[in-house]
Amino acid sequence: MKYLFAALTILLLAVTACQPIPTPILPEEQTMNITVYFQNMSRFAVGTEPYEDSVTRTVPASTDVPRAVLEQLFLGPTAEEVTQDLALVLSGTTGFSDFTVQDGIARIYLTGECSSGGSTYTIANLIFANLEQFPEITTIKIYDQDGGTETPDGTSGSIPFCLEP
Repeated sequence: MKYLFAALTILLLAVTACQPIPTPILPEEQTMNITVYFQNMSRFAVGTEPYEDSVTRTVPASTDVPRAVLEQLFLGPTAEEVTQDLALVLSGTTGFSDFTVQDGIARIYLTGECSSGGSTYTIANLIFANLEQFPEITTIKIYDQDGGTETPDGTSGSIPFCLEP
């Protein structure tokens, strides 16, 4: 009897050890779609406005939407979007170090050595196109890598001198 009990205990342990461990079910992350604008190179080449086309990106729902739009902008178009002739004009910038919205004024601080290269179309055009979709943003001020912009005070939009043609 003692050996039968021991054999049954070993068998029970062996069967239990073969059972899969239940995987905890995690809540599904909520997402939302946002609109991001890139330059349409074909229309820009022939001077047909608007020079931007919108694409849809999916981001976590808990995100700050205007910031997420800028982050997606600086990621650039996907390979599929490039085949649609969409492009990101960086004007020497590499991204942004800070972004705030206060009293309707959006302030974005660029990183990288910005330069228009003589072009009338720069990263500023794309930043404006992307942020103007938000009604809570009434003014956009873009600062260069050194913290400079043409009109730092007041409620008029502003770009840094480095993005002037």
